[in-house]
Amino acid sequence: MPHIHVKIVGKTDEEKTKLAEDITAAVVISLNTSEANVSVAIQDIEKEEWVEKVYKPDILAHQTRLYKKPGYEPTK
Repeated sequence: MPHIHVKIVGKTDEEKTKLAEDITAAVVISLNTSEANVSVAIQDIEKEEWVEKVYKPDILAHQTRLYKKPGYEPTK
């Protein structure tokens, strides 16, 4: 029963709904599971807070569990 938590900057409710639908569809196919088993949460983060609230605690601190690493380094 996958739960996906997305942290994102500056998207509309319509964009977030579409993203949740697309993520759900990908998870259903990739994991061969039912749509009923998937949940998606989307958390808005202010751009100026990204490094402290997301990049450092979620990306830098947990690089070994990242299956897709970002192509940017905002701390440099």
